[in-house]
Amino acid sequence: MEYQMAHKHRRSAQRCANTKMPETLTDHVFDVINNLRPSVRTDYLKKSIKSKYVDDLTAPAKVRRDRAIEKWLYQEQMNDATEVRLILTPEDFQILPRVTYSSFISFVQDDILSILGCETVPTEALIGSFSGGASTSRPRTRSYPAAKYLGRAHVTESAKEVFESIMDEMPGWPTDPSTLQMEVVRGNVMFTVPKKTDIDRVACKEPDLNMFLQKGIGNFISSRLKRIGIDLNDQSNNRRLARIGSIDGSLVTFDLSSASDSITTELVELLLPVHWFTLMDSVRSPITLIGEEEHRNCMFSSMGNGFTFELESLIFLCLTRAISYFTGTRGTVSIYGDDIICPSGISDILPFVFEWFGFSINMEKSCVSGPLRESCGGHYWNGLDITPFYIKEPIKTLVDLLHVANQLRAWGSIEGLSIVDPEIEDLWKYLASYVPKCLWGGRPSSSGKYQLVSSGYPHSRLSGKTESKMNGDGGYVHWLNTTWGRKHLWRDAVETSCRTLDPKGFELKKVDKRFTVAPLPALFLHELG
Repeated sequence: MEYQMAHKHRRSAQRCANTKMPETLTDHVFDVINNLRPSVRTDYLKKSIKSKYVDDLTAPAKVRRDRAIEKWLYQEQMNDATEVRLILTPEDFQILPRVTYSSFISFVQDDILSILGCETVPTEALIGSFSGGASTSRPRTRSYPAAKYLGRAHVTESAKEVFESIMDEMPGWPTDPSTLQMEVVRGNVMFTVPKKTDIDRVACKEPDLNMFLQKGIGNFISSRLKRIGIDLNDQSNNRRLARIGSIDGSLVTFDLSSASDSITTELVELLLPVHWFTLMDSVRSPITLIGEEEHRNCMFSSMGNGFTFELESLIFLCLTRAISYFTGTRGTVSIYGDDIICPSGISDILPFVFEWFGFSINMEKSCVSGPLRESCGGHYWNGLDITPFYIKEPIKTLVDLLHVANQLRAWGSIEGLSIVDPEIEDLWKYLASYVPKCLWGGRPSSSGKYQLVSSGYPHSRLSGKTESKMNGDGGYVHWLNTTWGRKHLWRDAVETSCRTLDPKGFELKKVDKRFTVAPLPALFLHELG
C-alpha cells in the first residue's frame, strides 16, 4: 500500500524527465542495504557500495585535491629512490634465488622486443589520433577531435621534431602556419578527478600533438599484445581467470598502487629497445605544471598520456613472465593495465621483484589466499560472482535513480536462475515508484540510465537534448586520419563531418516495442504472476 500511495502522489510530477528526487532518497537506499541479511554477497556490497561516494559531507573538494597532489609528489620521491637503486644494482645481484639481475633483465628485454616485433619504430606507430579529452590548449568543452587538427596546437620541443618528421605521411593535414599554429610548451598540466570519498585521482592534460603521437605508440603496443592473447580492449578474460582462481586457488590476482605513476624513466630505458625508448622519451612530457609551479618528472608518463596504459601492461606482463620462467612455475599470466593475474606459485616472490623495480602492491585489492579473487571489476568468492555496485554521488535526478535501480536489480539477479533476490524487491519497488510507467520495460543490455529494467515492453526512453554541429575542414582531416588504414570500406566507415554536443537535460522519446529484441531480465516474484 505504501508503494501504491507513493506512486499515486508522484505520478503527475513524473511527466518531466528532469524531475528532482527527494534529498532523503540516497540515505534511505544506504539504510536498506545496510540492513540486508548477512551473507557473503550482501556483506561485500555493504563494505563496497559507499567506498567511492562523494557529496557535500565527505572531504571537501580542495582537501581531496590537495591529498591527491601530495600523494603524487610523494610517489615522485619514491621514483627518485627507485632510479638510484636501479642504477646502482650490481649485475650479479640475485633478484631471485640463483638468478642474477643481469640475466633477469636480459630475459625481460628479449621478451619485450619479441612482443614489439622490431628494434626500430615503424612509421605506423607514430600515426595516432585525437580523442575528445581536454588538452593543454583546450578545455573539455572545446576538445572535440576535429578541432585539434586546426588552429593552435601545443607540443613540446622534442615532440615537435618527431611530428614534423612524419607530416608527409598524413594526407590532408593542413600544416600551413595559417591553419595549424604549433606552440611549444614545456610539458603537461595536472588536474584531479573524484576517486574516493577522501582523495581525488591525479591525471594530466597533455599537449595536443604529443597526445597524437602518444596514441599512435599506444595503439601499436596494444595491437602487438593482442597477438599473444592480451586484449586491452576486453576485460572479460581477466574476469574469467579470476573466477577460476577463486575456485581452485591456482591463480592469484594482484593490484598495484599508483601503478602508472611508478614507472620511472630509468626503468623504461633499461627494459625497452633503445630506439623505442628514445622515441617515447621524445613525445612524453618531461615537465608537469602543478598550479603555477613546474615539476620535472621522474615518472616516465602519467595518467593522461596516450601510451601509459599500454606501456604499463607490456612491462608488467614481461616482469611477471620472467618471474614464472626463472622459478619454473607453470600457469597462466594475464595482464590488463595494473590488474595482474599469475600462478599462485609465484605469489610470494612477485611482490619483492615488483617492489625492487619501484612498484607497490595494493594488498587491500590483491587476492593471494582464501576464496576471493578480484580483477577488472569482477569479484568472485569460490566461483560465485559477488561483484558489488557503487553509488558515487547523491541520487538527485531521475537519471540518477534509474541508474541505481538498474544496478540494484542486476546485483540481485541470482546466477543461473531467471529471478531476482526477493530481499531487495521492496527497495526496488520503492525506487521504481518514482519512475513514470512509460519508462518501464527496459532491457539489461541497453537501458543504462534511460529506462527502468523490468518486465513488459518500454513505451519511451530518456534521451539527452542534443544538437549537432558541423566540423568543417577539421572533420575532413579527421576522417582522412581515422580511415587511412582501413581494410573494409563499408564496415570501417566513420562519420566525422559533424559532432553531437553534450546533452542539456533530458526528454522523453517514444520507442517502438517491435524493435525491442533483447531478452527479458531476471524477474522479481511480483513480476512472475
